[in-house]
Amino acid sequence: MHTDVVPPHPLVIGGETIPRGKRVRLDLPVARMPTGTIMSLPVTVISGKKPGPRLWLSAAIHGDELNGVDIVRRVARAIQPHRLNGAVIAVPVVNIFGLLEQSRYLPDRRDLNRSFPGSVRGSMASRLAALFMKEVVSQCTHGIDLHTAAIHRINLPQVRADLNDPATYDFAKAFGAPVMIHSSHRDGSLRQAAAKRNIPTLLYEAGEALRFDEVAIQTGVDGIYRVMAYLGMYTPPVTVPPVTLEVRETRWVRASRGGIWHRTIALGDQVKQRQPLGFISDTFGDKPVQVRSPKAGIVIGHGQNPLVNQGDALVHIASGTAETGPEQ
Repeated sequence: MHTDVVPPHPLVIGGETIPRGKRVRLDLPVARMPTGTIMSLPVTVISGKKPGPRLWLSAAIHGDELNGVDIVRRVARAIQPHRLNGAVIAVPVVNIFGLLEQSRYLPDRRDLNRSFPGSVRGSMASRLAALFMKEVVSQCTHGIDLHTAAIHRINLPQVRADLNDPATYDFAKAFGAPVMIHSSHRDGSLRQAAAKRNIPTLLYEAGEALRFDEVAIQTGVDGIYRVMAYLGMYTPPVTVPPVTLEVRETRWVRASRGGIWHRTIALGDQVKQRQPLGFISDTFGDKPVQVRSPKAGIVIGHGQNPLVNQGDALVHIASGTAETGPEQ
């Protein structure tokens, strides 16, 4: 079990003091719409009977990435406050504007996950990022941000984190996703903003935009429970200790020409160097061009649209070493 500094009580969000042993639903005002309607950030806080770490769960920072919405729903509904040490702050939809439009972006066409830590006097994206940092991130000791692949792509369940940071490495290993990828921080991302506050943060990627994927969702739920057990927050159902592929390098295989892409491999497949991954042809199937893997590894993502242009990303390959998860 992991031990960490216990943050002081009381837990205050949106000006409301959250009592221990309670589940509280809050709506934090974000902006007024052109219709005059107030758009709010929905937050559920589960505060345990005893003190302990504070974990935030966030989803739909990109409004069309929906698997995390259901992951947060399932976890938040199942946790019982009297069995919890510390607190869970659950935000199932961060980008409520994008969710309504079924879009990755905010109405100002900004990517919210490139707008952190934000500013209360900035753009809509910047103001929403600042609100999230103040009311959620600043209250927590750890965080998990849930994503899917971008539109027209799909990802094998994976966590991305700064594996060079010991605390974050152990946090990622405890999650137990099939793949654990070292990923440096992107400018303006939530993960970067949290890291500057020394908060270990994981980015979970699984499935595709605008679709529910049961395997991706359940893998995320199980990983969150394992993390909570590792942090000493909650005792989840017994699960088999996972084996995780630790990855330091990934590579996208790209189309050498435009045409119709015929993929012959699937997510999770092990591939050898020079193994065929599929072929690109014209609309009649003439003049096919084989696409081969540049390296041995596992397929962690691929494009979903068979219509490709030269340079389009086709298959994402990762190479790494197997790691057994920590004892719970």
